[in-house]
Amino acid sequence: MLKLRIITAVCMALAFLAMLFSLSPVAFSVAILPIVIMAGWEWSNLSKLTSLSQKLLFLGFLICCLWGSAIWINIADGFDFQKSKVLLIIAVGLWSVILLWIQGYPSSALLWYSKPVLVILGATLLVATWVSIVSVLFHSFGQWYLLLGIVIVAMVDIGGFFVGKVFGKRKLAPVVSPGKTWEGFAGGMIFQLFIILAIILILPNQVPNHHFLLIFPVALFAVVGDLFESMIKRKTGVKDSGSILPGHGGILDRIDGVMAAMPLFALLIHFIGVN
Repeated sequence: MLKLRIITAVCMALAFLAMLFSLSPVAFSVAILPIVIMAGWEWSNLSKLTSLSQKLLFLGFLICCLWGSAIWINIADGFDFQKSKVLLIIAVGLWSVILLWIQGYPSSALLWYSKPVLVILGATLLVATWVSIVSVLFHSFGQWYLLLGIVIVAMVDIGGFFVGKVFGKRKLAPVVSPGKTWEGFAGGMIFQLFIILAIILILPNQVPNHHFLLIFPVALFAVVGDLFESMIKRKTGVKDSGSILPGHGGILDRIDGVMAAMPLFALLIHFIGVN
């Protein structure tokens, strides 16, 4: 299983890099829409939408929200960073509320485990993920910043998996995700130091030291995204959101950390004044 997991991860990484550095920001933004829609299909399975018509209606709602957000941020002609910032602030605020839900689970399920709430929540989070990715891309050196954001999330997963597997003893959130440990959490944070070291070696004296501190809040939000999907799956009674990715499960299983981390990452980039 580990070998299959690694092979799938390498293939996904190569495909992502090829698209990221060969496509324009607009083309890349359009190219990832099918992935967002497939994630929406998986979300419909977690949202108590049982019939095909309900799932298709949700996908139609999601597509309309994506289309409306694309018009709102003016993706085709002069990207509007100020309007995108509004959506990013809403998303970060929502993820802060979700953290409280995770802490309060299972009692908190009374607040979010209903079909209307799950439908709106899923569409909002998926649209915010797409907008945040697009927002990062339209900055100068946007491809490199987006790569950095994805690597932060990947290092959380890699550090958490391997350190947790070897040293994990104390449960991080036993009610939500019994497999995650504090040792794995620490490993995910420690692995961020490799990113900082790589930036220092590749770009010496070009990145202000205080910018490195922004990496850790983004990494923390990635953990929140992972725990959130685990909570949804636990309440729904499923192991994986799907089976499209061998060794990894579904699309949501791979982008849960990105969904939480990327809006904060995009917002922080905006506030530190990246052009």
